[in-house]
Amino acid sequence: MMKKKLLAMFLALVMVMALAACGGNDNKESQNPSGSNDNPAATGGDADNTNPSGSGNELIFTTGNDQGTYYGFGSVLAGQISDLTGTTVTAIVGNGSQKNIEAMDAGDADLGFVQADVMAYAYEGTSLFEDAKIDNFSTVAALYMEQVQIITVDPEIKTVDDLRGKTVSVGANGSGVYFNALDVLGAYDMTLDDIRPTLQSFSDSTDALQDGKIDAAFIVAGAPTTAVTSLAATRDVYVVELDDEHIDKLKAVSPYYDKNVIPADAYGLEKDATTVAVASVIIARDDISEDDVYNVVSGIFESIDTLGHDKKNELDLDFAASVTAVPYHPGAARYFSEKGLTVPVK
Repeated sequence: MMKKKLLAMFLALVMVMALAACGGNDNKESQNPSGSNDNPAATGGDADNTNPSGSGNELIFTTGNDQGTYYGFGSVLAGQISDLTGTTVTAIVGNGSQKNIEAMDAGDADLGFVQADVMAYAYEGTSLFEDAKIDNFSTVAALYMEQVQIITVDPEIKTVDDLRGKTVSVGANGSGVYFNALDVLGAYDMTLDDIRPTLQSFSDSTDALQDGKIDAAFIVAGAPTTAVTSLAATRDVYVVELDDEHIDKLKAVSPYYDKNVIPADAYGLEKDATTVAVASVIIARDDISEDDVYNVVSGIFESIDTLGHDKKNELDLDFAASVTAVPYHPGAARYFSEKGLTVPVK
Protein backbone atom coordinates (compact mmCIF):
# COMPACT_ATOMS: atom_id res chain seq x y z
CA MET A 1 0.00 0.00 0.00
CA MET A 2 2.80 2.38 0.91
CA LYS A 3 4.49 1.70 -2.47
CA LYS A 4 1.23 2.50 -4.31
CA LYS A 5 0.89 5.83 -2.45
CA LEU A 6 4.48 6.74 -3.25
CA LEU A 7 3.96 5.85 -6.90
CA ALA A 8 0.80 7.97 -7.07
CA MET A 9 2.55 10.95 -5.49
CA PHE A 10 5.45 10.58 -7.94
CA LEU A 11 3.10 10.50 -10.95
CA ALA A 12 1.23 13.57 -9.68
CA LEU A 13 4.50 15.46 -9.27
CA VAL A 14 5.52 14.57 -12.85
CA MET A 15 2.17 15.87 -14.19
CA VAL A 16 2.53 19.17 -12.30
CA MET A 17 6.03 19.66 -13.68
CA ALA A 18 4.84 18.90 -17.24
CA LEU A 19 1.98 21.42 -16.98
CA ALA A 20 4.33 24.09 -15.65
CA ALA A 21 6.69 23.50 -18.56
CA CYS A 22 3.85 23.85 -21.09
CA GLY A 23 2.66 27.06 -19.43
CA GLY A 24 6.17 28.48 -19.61
CA ASN A 25 6.37 27.82 -23.35
CA ASP A 26 3.00 29.47 -23.95
CA ASN A 27 4.18 32.56 -22.11
CA LYS A 28 7.32 32.85 -24.25
CA GLU A 29 5.28 32.59 -27.42
CA SER A 30 2.95 35.35 -26.28
CA GLN A 31 5.92 37.63 -25.75
CA ASN A 32 7.38 36.81 -29.19
CA PRO A 33 4.60 35.74 -31.58
CA SER A 34 7.08 34.93 -34.33
CA GLY A 35 8.58 32.24 -32.13
CA SER A 36 12.04 33.57 -32.99
CA ASN A 37 14.80 34.82 -30.74
CA ASP A 38 16.55 36.55 -33.65
CA ASN A 39 15.29 40.04 -32.76
CA PRO A 40 18.47 42.16 -32.46
CA ALA A 41 16.74 44.54 -30.08
CA ALA A 42 16.13 41.66 -27.68
CA THR A 43 19.50 39.97 -28.00
CA GLY A 44 21.76 42.96 -28.42
CA GLY A 45 23.17 41.36 -31.59
CA ASP A 46 23.51 42.73 -35.10
CA ALA A 47 20.49 43.30 -37.33
CA ASP A 48 19.06 40.02 -38.61
CA ASN A 49 17.81 39.88 -42.19
CA THR A 50 15.29 37.08 -41.66
CA ASN A 51 12.63 39.41 -40.29
CA PRO A 52 13.21 42.93 -41.64
CA SER A 53 9.71 44.10 -40.72
CA GLY A 54 10.28 43.42 -37.05
CA SER A 55 13.11 45.82 -36.17
CA GLY A 56 10.82 47.98 -34.07
CA ASN A 57 13.04 51.08 -34.06
CA GLU A 58 11.86 54.68 -34.17
CA LEU A 59 13.40 57.03 -36.73
CA ILE A 60 13.20 60.82 -36.96
CA PHE A 61 12.73 62.09 -40.52
CA THR A 62 13.60 65.76 -41.02
CA THR A 63 11.74 67.24 -44.00
CA GLY A 64 11.13 70.91 -44.84
CA ASN A 65 9.02 73.98 -44.24
CA ASP A 66 5.43 73.11 -43.35
CA GLN A 67 4.24 74.90 -46.51
CA GLY A 68 6.48 72.85 -48.80
CA THR A 69 6.33 69.46 -50.50
CA TYR A 70 9.03 67.92 -48.30
CA TYR A 71 6.89 68.16 -45.19
CA GLY A 72 3.56 67.29 -46.82
CA PHE A 73 4.84 64.27 -48.70
CA GLY A 74 7.30 63.32 -45.97
CA SER A 75 4.51 63.12 -43.41
CA VAL A 76 2.51 60.81 -45.69
CA LEU A 77 5.54 58.59 -46.29
CA ALA A 78 6.31 58.42 -42.56
CA GLY A 79 2.74 57.38 -41.78
CA GLN A 80 2.71 54.61 -44.37
CA ILE A 81 6.10 53.20 -43.37
CA SER A 82 4.97 53.14 -39.74
CA ASP A 83 1.70 51.43 -40.65
CA LEU A 84 3.12 48.78 -42.96
CA THR A 85 6.43 47.83 -41.32
CA GLY A 86 7.96 47.32 -37.91
CA THR A 87 9.84 50.63 -38.15
CA THR A 88 8.20 53.77 -36.81
CA VAL A 89 9.06 56.97 -38.69
CA THR A 90 8.17 60.46 -37.43
CA ALA A 91 8.36 63.36 -39.87
CA ILE A 92 9.42 66.73 -38.45
CA VAL A 93 9.68 70.21 -39.96
CA GLY A 94 13.14 70.93 -41.36
CA ASN A 95 15.05 74.00 -42.49
CA GLY A 96 16.33 73.03 -45.91
CA SER A 97 18.73 70.49 -47.36
CA GLN A 98 21.88 71.85 -45.70
CA LYS A 99 20.28 72.03 -42.26
CA ASN A 100 18.78 68.55 -42.68
CA ILE A 101 22.21 67.07 -43.34
CA GLU A 102 23.70 68.97 -40.41
CA ALA A 103 20.88 67.76 -38.13
CA MET A 104 21.61 64.17 -39.09
CA ASP A 105 25.32 64.70 -38.53
CA ALA A 106 24.54 66.04 -35.05
CA GLY A 107 22.40 62.98 -34.25
CA ASP A 108 19.15 64.97 -34.16
CA ALA A 109 17.63 63.05 -37.09
CA ASP A 110 17.99 59.63 -38.69
CA LEU A 111 16.56 60.31 -42.15
CA GLY A 112 16.39 63.46 -44.23
CA PHE A 113 14.94 64.93 -47.40
CA VAL A 114 17.63 66.67 -49.50
CA GLN A 115 18.21 68.02 -52.98
CA ALA A 116 20.60 65.88 -55.00
CA ASP A 117 22.98 68.77 -55.61
CA VAL A 118 23.25 69.70 -51.92
CA MET A 119 23.72 66.05 -50.98
CA ALA A 120 26.68 65.87 -53.37
CA TYR A 121 28.13 69.13 -51.99
CA ALA A 122 28.13 67.68 -48.47
CA TYR A 123 29.56 64.32 -49.49
CA GLU A 124 32.33 65.88 -51.56
CA GLY A 125 33.01 68.83 -49.24
CA THR A 126 32.31 71.51 -51.85
CA SER A 127 30.17 74.65 -52.20
CA LEU A 128 27.91 74.87 -49.11
CA PHE A 129 30.16 72.37 -47.32
CA GLU A 130 33.56 73.55 -48.56
CA ASP A 131 34.96 73.85 -45.04
CA ALA A 132 32.69 71.32 -43.32
CA LYS A 133 32.51 68.07 -45.26
CA ILE A 134 29.88 65.60 -44.05
CA ASP A 135 29.91 62.09 -45.52
CA ASN A 136 28.46 59.86 -42.78
CA PHE A 137 25.24 59.28 -44.69
CA SER A 138 23.98 57.14 -47.57
CA THR A 139 21.32 57.34 -50.24
CA VAL A 140 17.99 55.65 -49.52
CA ALA A 141 16.01 56.52 -52.67
CA ALA A 142 15.44 59.28 -55.21
CA LEU A 143 11.73 60.11 -55.21
CA TYR A 144 10.83 62.92 -57.62
CA MET A 145 12.14 66.02 -59.36
CA GLU A 146 12.00 69.38 -57.59
CA GLN A 147 11.31 72.22 -59.98
CA VAL A 148 13.13 75.54 -59.76
CA GLN A 149 10.05 77.76 -59.59
CA ILE A 150 10.58 81.49 -60.01
CA ILE A 151 7.24 82.83 -58.83
CA THR A 152 5.89 86.35 -59.35
CA VAL A 153 2.56 88.16 -59.32
CA ASP A 154 3.83 90.72 -61.85
CA PRO A 155 2.85 89.72 -65.41
CA GLU A 156 5.62 91.97 -66.79
CA ILE A 157 8.32 89.73 -65.31
CA LYS A 158 8.62 87.02 -67.95
CA THR A 159 12.33 86.11 -68.12
CA VAL A 160 15.25 85.84 -65.72
CA ASP A 161 16.69 89.00 -67.30
CA ASP A 162 13.55 90.82 -66.14
CA LEU A 163 14.66 90.20 -62.53
CA ARG A 164 17.44 92.79 -62.85
CA GLY A 165 16.98 95.48 -60.22
CA LYS A 166 14.03 93.64 -58.65
CA THR A 167 13.62 92.50 -55.05
CA VAL A 168 13.86 88.72 -55.17
CA SER A 169 13.75 86.07 -52.44
CA VAL A 170 16.55 83.54 -53.01
CA GLY A 171 15.48 81.05 -50.35
CA ALA A 172 15.92 80.58 -46.64
CA ASN A 173 19.34 80.74 -45.04
CA GLY A 174 20.91 77.28 -45.20
CA SER A 175 18.66 76.02 -47.97
CA GLY A 176 19.71 74.63 -51.31
CA VAL A 177 17.44 77.20 -52.96
CA TYR A 178 20.08 79.88 -52.45
CA PHE A 179 22.61 78.01 -54.58
CA ASN A 180 19.96 77.11 -57.15
CA ALA A 181 19.27 80.82 -57.48
CA LEU A 182 22.97 81.54 -57.94
CA ASP A 183 23.21 78.83 -60.60
CA VAL A 184 20.22 80.08 -62.58
CA LEU A 185 21.32 83.71 -62.37
CA GLY A 186 24.81 82.66 -63.44
CA ALA A 187 23.45 81.02 -66.58
CA TYR A 188 22.14 84.46 -67.53
CA ASP A 189 25.46 86.13 -66.65
CA MET A 190 23.90 87.65 -63.53
CA THR A 191 24.88 87.65 -59.86
CA LEU A 192 23.17 88.70 -56.64
CA ASP A 193 24.49 92.19 -57.34
CA ASP A 194 22.08 92.42 -60.26
CA ILE A 195 19.05 91.95 -57.98
CA ARG A 196 18.00 93.02 -54.48
CA PRO A 197 18.11 89.63 -52.73
CA THR A 198 16.23 88.63 -49.59
CA LEU A 199 16.57 85.36 -47.62
CA GLN A 200 13.08 83.98 -46.97
CA SER A 201 11.35 80.63 -46.57
CA PHE A 202 8.64 79.47 -48.94
CA SER A 203 5.78 80.74 -46.80
CA ASP A 204 7.52 84.04 -46.01
CA SER A 205 8.27 84.51 -49.71
CA THR A 206 4.65 84.02 -50.79
CA ASP A 207 3.42 86.26 -47.96
CA ALA A 208 5.84 88.94 -49.16
CA LEU A 209 4.61 88.52 -52.74
CA GLN A 210 1.03 88.81 -51.52
CA ASP A 211 1.85 92.05 -49.69
CA GLY A 212 3.89 93.53 -52.55
CA LYS A 213 7.12 93.55 -50.53
CA ILE A 214 9.09 91.54 -53.11
CA ASP A 215 8.81 91.14 -56.86
CA ALA A 216 9.67 87.47 -57.27
CA ALA A 217 10.81 84.41 -55.33
CA PHE A 218 12.88 81.32 -56.04
CA ILE A 219 11.04 78.30 -54.66
CA VAL A 220 12.60 74.89 -55.29
CA ALA A 221 10.10 72.14 -54.54
CA GLY A 222 7.82 69.70 -56.26
CA ALA A 223 4.96 71.51 -57.96
CA PRO A 224 2.29 72.13 -56.90
CA THR A 225 3.81 73.57 -53.73
CA THR A 226 1.44 74.40 -50.86
CA ALA A 227 2.78 77.93 -50.32
CA VAL A 228 2.33 78.82 -53.98
CA THR A 229 -1.07 77.13 -54.18
CA SER A 230 -2.23 79.28 -51.25
CA LEU A 231 -0.97 82.42 -53.02
CA ALA A 232 -2.69 81.38 -56.27
CA ALA A 233 -5.99 81.16 -54.40
CA THR A 234 -6.01 84.95 -53.95
CA ARG A 235 -3.67 86.29 -56.68
CA ASP A 236 -2.81 85.50 -60.27
CA VAL A 237 0.63 83.91 -60.17
CA TYR A 238 3.16 83.60 -62.96
CA VAL A 239 6.18 81.34 -63.39
CA VAL A 240 9.28 82.90 -64.92
CA GLU A 241 10.41 80.49 -67.65
CA LEU A 242 13.90 79.42 -68.71
CA ASP A 243 14.73 79.01 -72.41
CA ASP A 244 16.62 76.10 -73.96
CA GLU A 245 19.79 78.09 -74.65
CA HIS A 246 20.24 79.04 -71.01
CA ILE A 247 19.14 75.63 -69.74
CA ASP A 248 21.90 74.02 -71.81
CA LYS A 249 24.38 76.57 -70.47
CA LEU A 250 23.31 75.80 -66.91
CA LYS A 251 23.56 72.02 -67.39
CA ALA A 252 27.03 72.34 -68.88
CA VAL A 253 28.26 73.84 -65.60
CA SER A 254 25.93 72.03 -63.18
CA PRO A 255 24.90 68.57 -64.48
CA TYR A 256 22.53 68.03 -61.53
CA TYR A 257 19.83 69.95 -63.41
CA ASP A 258 17.39 68.59 -65.97
CA LYS A 259 14.89 70.40 -68.15
CA ASN A 260 11.43 70.17 -66.62
CA VAL A 261 7.91 71.49 -67.08
CA ILE A 262 5.47 72.86 -64.51
CA PRO A 263 1.98 71.97 -65.76
CA ALA A 264 -0.46 74.82 -66.22
CA ASP A 265 -3.00 73.27 -63.87
CA ALA A 266 -0.54 73.36 -60.97
CA TYR A 267 -1.37 77.02 -60.29
CA GLY A 268 -3.96 77.95 -62.90
CA LEU A 269 -1.33 79.19 -65.38
CA GLU A 270 -2.20 80.12 -68.95
CA LYS A 271 0.21 77.45 -70.24
CA ASP A 272 2.86 75.00 -69.10
CA ALA A 273 6.04 76.67 -67.85
CA THR A 274 9.53 75.43 -68.80
CA THR A 275 12.17 75.38 -66.09
CA VAL A 276 14.81 73.05 -64.62
CA ALA A 277 14.67 70.61 -61.73
CA VAL A 278 16.89 68.63 -59.37
CA ALA A 279 16.17 65.26 -57.80
CA SER A 280 14.64 65.02 -54.33
CA VAL A 281 16.36 62.27 -52.35
CA ILE A 282 15.91 60.58 -48.98
CA ILE A 283 19.18 59.90 -47.17
CA ALA A 284 19.96 58.01 -43.95
CA ARG A 285 22.80 58.10 -41.46
CA ASP A 286 25.24 55.25 -42.04
CA ASP A 287 24.65 53.87 -38.54
CA ILE A 288 20.92 53.27 -39.08
CA SER A 289 20.26 49.53 -39.20
CA GLU A 290 19.97 47.73 -42.51
CA ASP A 291 16.55 46.38 -41.56
CA ASP A 292 15.14 49.82 -40.77
CA VAL A 293 16.31 51.32 -44.05
CA TYR A 294 14.96 48.26 -45.91
CA ASN A 295 11.63 48.94 -44.21
CA VAL A 296 11.69 52.59 -45.28
CA VAL A 297 12.14 51.67 -48.95
CA SER A 298 9.72 48.73 -48.93
CA GLY A 299 7.14 50.74 -46.97
CA ILE A 300 7.11 53.29 -49.79
CA PHE A 301 7.43 51.20 -52.94
CA GLU A 302 5.47 48.08 -51.98
CA SER A 303 2.27 50.11 -51.66
CA ILE A 304 2.57 53.25 -53.78
CA ASP A 305 -1.14 53.35 -54.62
CA THR A 306 -2.15 53.80 -50.99
CA LEU A 307 -0.06 56.95 -50.51
CA GLY A 308 -2.34 59.92 -49.96
CA HIS A 309 -0.31 62.48 -51.93
CA ASP A 310 -0.11 63.45 -55.61
CA LYS A 311 3.66 62.92 -55.62
CA LYS A 312 3.04 59.17 -55.53
CA ASN A 313 2.42 59.43 -59.29
CA GLU A 314 6.09 60.33 -59.81
CA LEU A 315 7.55 57.42 -57.84
CA ASP A 316 9.49 54.99 -60.00
CA LEU A 317 11.88 52.20 -58.95
CA ASP A 318 14.37 52.83 -61.75
CA PHE A 319 14.55 56.51 -60.85
CA ALA A 320 14.76 55.65 -57.15
CA ALA A 321 17.87 53.57 -57.86
CA SER A 322 19.48 56.11 -60.22
CA VAL A 323 21.63 58.14 -57.79
CA THR A 324 25.38 57.91 -58.43
CA ALA A 325 26.84 60.84 -56.47
CA VAL A 326 26.43 59.19 -53.04
CA PRO A 327 26.44 55.37 -52.47
CA TYR A 328 23.29 53.66 -51.21
CA HIS A 329 22.69 52.35 -47.71
CA PRO A 330 22.96 48.52 -47.54
CA GLY A 331 19.31 48.27 -46.49
CA ALA A 332 18.18 50.16 -49.60
CA ALA A 333 20.57 48.16 -51.79
CA ARG A 334 19.05 44.92 -50.47
CA TYR A 335 15.55 46.04 -51.43
CA PHE A 336 16.59 47.17 -54.92
CA SER A 337 18.52 43.92 -55.42
CA GLU A 338 15.32 41.98 -54.74
CA LYS A 339 13.75 43.99 -57.57
CA GLY A 340 16.59 43.24 -59.96
CA LEU A 341 18.30 46.62 -59.64
CA THR A 342 21.95 47.15 -58.74
CA VAL A 343 23.06 50.31 -56.94
CA PRO A 344 26.47 51.46 -55.65
CA VAL A 345 26.90 50.62 -51.96
CA LYS A 346 29.33 51.93 -49.34
